[in-house]
Amino acid sequence: MENYYYLGLMLFTLSYPLAQSFEHRIQYAKKAYALFPAILIMAVIFVLWDHWFTVMGVWGFNERYILGIYVLELPLEEWAFFLIVPYACVFIYEVLIYFVKKDIFKPIALTLIYVLILAFVGLGFVHIDKMYTGINFFFASAVLTAHLLIFKDKHFGRFLLAYLVSFIPFFLVNGVLTGSWIDEPIVWYNNEENLGIRLGTIPIEDSVYNLGMLLLVVTIYEKIKERKTFQKGQS
Repeated sequence: MENYYYLGLMLFTLSYPLAQSFEHRIQYAKKAYALFPAILIMAVIFVLWDHWFTVMGVWGFNERYILGIYVLELPLEEWAFFLIVPYACVFIYEVLIYFVKKDIFKPIALTLIYVLILAFVGLGFVHIDKMYTGINFFFASAVLTAHLLIFKDKHFGRFLLAYLVSFIPFFLVNGVLTGSWIDEPIVWYNNEENLGIRLGTIPIEDSVYNLGMLLLVVTIYEKIKERKTFQKGQS
């Protein structure tokens, strides 16, 4: 049964958001017109990135915990990751928008975007010799810049709250993937290509990777929703 661990983890991640997708207050399923294109655009970028890093030996997968079905050198479960995790995290984003009426991070959102962009660019240059660290930080800074140019700070406060709350499942899911509570990691990392700093068993770069991935999805998602609202207003 060990070869079902990664798949089981993904199904567990999907279970509650999928079960609540038709809940009458959040109405998450009705936002699929914006959500699915946003996830697919992100997935194309991240699958190509994932494939490259796998081939280069930046990270890899433990055959003990996967089904052994590969597409582009990536296990089937890894493909599912890029569909399921954003689906679950945008669900958190929408739930918090509904239940937390005040945008509590709005006053610092714009300043924080600038600080993060500068910090990630600086760290990217300092650690450009480490593929995961350098490329990851540069990519996150690019996504932050794109979000800033499109929306300024309109959605970033809301995104930040969701991102921080998502650390709860992040530590659970990524913890298992990187070897917490099991004998070996499902996903292993070449420490020569990262800082070697771990949050438990999770490379610290994963938190930045997660930020870039989720902010890219939310940016596209909100832009599609905005466009539909504008079109409805014109009709």
